[in-house]
Amino acid sequence: MKLVSVIALMLLVVTKSVSAACLDNVVLVHGNTATPASWNNTYNYLIAKGYTAAQIYRPAWGSASCAACNDHSGSEETPVRNALSAALANSCTGKIDVIGHSMGATLAAQQINKLGISVQVDAFVGIAGGFRGLLTCGVYPFQVLTSTCGAQGLSVGSPLLTGLYGARFGQRVYSIKSYIDQVVCATGSCLVYGVHSSSIWNENASYNLATGHFGLQTDTASTQYTLIR
Repeated sequence: MKLVSVIALMLLVVTKSVSAACLDNVVLVHGNTATPASWNNTYNYLIAKGYTAAQIYRPAWGSASCAACNDHSGSEETPVRNALSAALANSCTGKIDVIGHSMGATLAAQQINKLGISVQVDAFVGIAGGFRGLLTCGVYPFQVLTSTCGAQGLSVGSPLLTGLYGARFGQRVYSIKSYIDQVVCATGSCLVYGVHSSSIWNENASYNLATGHFGLQTDTASTQYTLIR
């Protein structure tokens, strides 16, 4: 009887351990010309919190040397779409969490929308994204003539952004932004038609931090973790 009790207890412990390890897979999408390594702080924080390397997806997308060449069309889409699909296919919970920085935030949002998986995204966190466009890119169709600012880029009112407006990218949606962001607020204003460009429509919450564009990604690992848990 005692042996049976010990075995039952051991099985309970093992079951609880397996259950505790079952977490949403996380997809981290870097910004324009950045690399997966830009997520190192977040990655290491998640590992310290019990995630495994296999539960964290960091797709590499776009040119790492030509910022003006990248947009949200064609070859830039594929790595992000594949990462989202793989993360979802391998998820033990049936859901994933997605965090995107800068142009990676809008690219991740676009791919979630195209795949039609927003109901399977438990939490979406957009960090320093240009969801309402970048004033430095102009207003479509009078945009700056680069891919990044074009029809599938971040000019205000571009077909890309118009197509995303109002869409839901997860069951819970958050933005992390700053009023001293060197990229989103490069013209001296962060506002597009009176709203901070990094704010996402119908979001659950938005967090304003006094740090720059890149610090919003590298220095907020604990906040990112809190938002996806």
